[in-house]
Amino acid sequence: MKRWLPFVKSEPLVSVVRLSGAIGMAGRGSLSDLALAPVLEKAFRRGKPAAVALELNSPGGSPVQSSLIGSRIRRLADRHKVPVYAFVEDVAASGGYWLAASADEIYADESSVIGSIGVISSGFGAHVFLARQGLERRVHTAGESKSMLDPFRPENEEDVARLQVLLDDIHGNFKSHVSDRRGDKLDPTQNLFTGEVWLARRAQALGLIDGLAHLRPKMEELFGDKVRFRRYGPRRSPWSRLGAQAADSVVSGIEERAAYARFGL
Repeated sequence: MKRWLPFVKSEPLVSVVRLSGAIGMAGRGSLSDLALAPVLEKAFRRGKPAAVALELNSPGGSPVQSSLIGSRIRRLADRHKVPVYAFVEDVAASGGYWLAASADEIYADESSVIGSIGVISSGFGAHVFLARQGLERRVHTAGESKSMLDPFRPENEEDVARLQVLLDDIHGNFKSHVSDRRGDKLDPTQNLFTGEVWLARRAQALGLIDGLAHLRPKMEELFGDKVRFRRYGPRRSPWSRLGAQAADSVVSGIEERAAYARFGL
């Protein structure tokens, strides 16, 4: 009761936001700026928290959604003058590491997978299959690049070159974000932007994270053993609580499972 009485100091409050899953993939369970905006707003505003802790477990996903979510975290942290701590569980890779780098400090379990600071584009080519079935692909465009990388037509060098420019530019944005956020913590003798991943102890030596720690013990170390926790997360719809899933959620689940599998998880 004393926290509601005037002139009586309350125990420190830490808002905990769970960021788990692939970023920006279709489906209700994915992480997106639209879904997380009200969650983050409440976490930073309600109860005047001493800190916001991010429970992070993501193999990555959309670079745009990663940037939007990360930028929102920084705007709210600066506006409310609240420090942000990220705690990595299984993995913070690619866009997942983008989110981690949006925190002021990053901690992980010693077996957490960290990094993958790179950009990937993948797909399939089905033109040989179509030819074998006697099918002809007919495409008409206005603009020579409109049908770039059509999976039902043979790949050509010009399309690949255009794609590589896009990937390099996104990679440059990613590198700038990590360099700006981690600064002189990063090991200047190592190339950390190759897409490689490391376990947490090695990632700490490289400056990608600040230490090995779990959320509750670290928050108690920083704010005392009487620290309070308040959890925030996206609200689930009634249909979701009853187990109903749309077809896009099934596809999203397959994509997300494949994303985690890239890191042996």
